[in-house]
Amino acid sequence: MKKFLIVLLAAVLLVPVAANAQKRKSQTGKTKTSQTVKRTKKTKPTSTTASLTPLERKVVGKHMLSLQWISWKYFGTATITKEADGTLRCTGEQLSRGDDSHIGDYLKLDGTVRIVSEKELEFTGSIRTKIWHIAGGEEVERAGTFTFLSTEGRKYWRLQDMKNPIDGCTDYVDIYFKR
Repeated sequence: MKKFLIVLLAAVLLVPVAANAQKRKSQTGKTKTSQTVKRTKKTKPTSTTASLTPLERKVVGKHMLSLQWISWKYFGTATITKEADGTLRCTGEQLSRGDDSHIGDYLKLDGTVRIVSEKELEFTGSIRTKIWHIAGGEEVERAGTFTFLSTEGRKYWRLQDMKNPIDGCTDYVDIYFKR
């Protein structure tokens, strides 16, 4: 009786495995086991990544971004990429979440970056801010070329033209080093 049960159990367990293997064989022409593990090779860096200088490697990538009027808890993101022509493109934004500031406040960057040194970036483009209590809650746009500096051992580059052109208050626009 024991032998009969063992044979019956083996038949019940092995028939579906054999049927599945046959089904896979008929679909692909090759038999695959149900334990096949696909291994992938690590991808090589793209030519853009490979062509970065050591200084560009510190700058190109994602960075935290902040304007003190919006939040010190929830940072935005600035992304600096190297384009095919060698230009460093910078786009970013920090949006209010309503807990530290008013809904609808924002900081937005769009332009290009030139690395002057490890501690100095030259940004050319547009910096737009909208803060409920500055400039009557209207958007303030700065367009042109601006310097961002890291001073006194700080781990970020700060916009040096800090004076808001409409309201006259001080705006701390910071792009943080990558971690």
